Amino acid sequence: MKKSHTLALTLFLLPLFASAQDDLLGELEKNTSAPTYIAQTFKGSRLVNGHTVETTGAGTLEFIFAHRFGRLNGGAYELFGLDDAFVRIGLEYGITDNLSVGVGRNSVDKTIDSYLKYRVLRQSKSGVPVTITAFGSAAYQTSPRKEDAPDGFQNSDRLAYTGQLLIARKFTSSFSLQLMPTIVHKNYVADNTGANDQVAIGVGGRIKVSRSVSLNAEYYYRVNPDASTPYKDALGFAIDIETGGHVFQIVLTNTRGMIERAFITETDGDFFDGDIHLGFNVTRAFQLKKRK
Repeated sequence: MKKSHTLALTLFLLPLFASAQDDLLGELEKNTSAPTYIAQTFKGSRLVNGHTVETTGAGTLEFIFAHRFGRLNGGAYELFGLDDAFVRIGLEYGITDNLSVGVGRNSVDKTIDSYLKYRVLRQSKSGVPVTITAFGSAAYQTSPRKEDAPDGFQNSDRLAYTGQLLIARKFTSSFSLQLMPTIVHKNYVADNTGANDQVAIGVGGRIKVSRSVSLNAEYYYRVNPDASTPYKDALGFAIDIETGGHVFQIVLTNTRGMIERAFITETDGDFFDGDIHLGFNVTRAFQLKKRK
């Protein structure tokens, strides 16, 4: 009889225990829920000339076409810069949602570049206050030709490397800011063109003016410029227009370079003297793998 009473009591209490356990698990899930991440700090992977914290999604291939005309102050003879053209064609692929790899070719100095972007931290509503992405690139300058190179010029002298931390915060749905501490190392520098290692601090942001349009700005301050160099700090403004799978940017900047080595350390135009290049960036995304 005692066994039967015990069994009956157990069967009676089991549903109550299971219900209490479900309630407890439900409360634990509420308290340990996954963070709500902040999305679209910027519309695309480019702020103006440089990168944003955004990485390409896993399995997505982005085709990036960047173009800069000549200087607006070239006058009517140069059709206000439209007679000249500088381009970069590139591809960027998302290995994971946080890791991207890219490659491109820039007509300025006929440079081939490649890079990695890794999102280290991501801003969330009740946790991490900023998004941080690490960026590293290498660039190989194929100009000048071997027969035109200075005496003693080696193939290794054509290489340059860039390291960046991209730190951004989306303050509101319409306003984001980004800080870009940067170091550029060049294996070779000509006389009066700066040091092999050059440090810069970039700052930029965007203001969203409609669902598909935003205004961007970007400035790179060179921390240790050589006073004898002709180069200036890079400044740029852009209008972002998002149209489906495209992000189209109209650009005004004082540099014709479209990779970090060129626009951070070799910008030779003064924006406020009219050395302004009109240009655009076009990004088109292709989904190669189904997202999980």
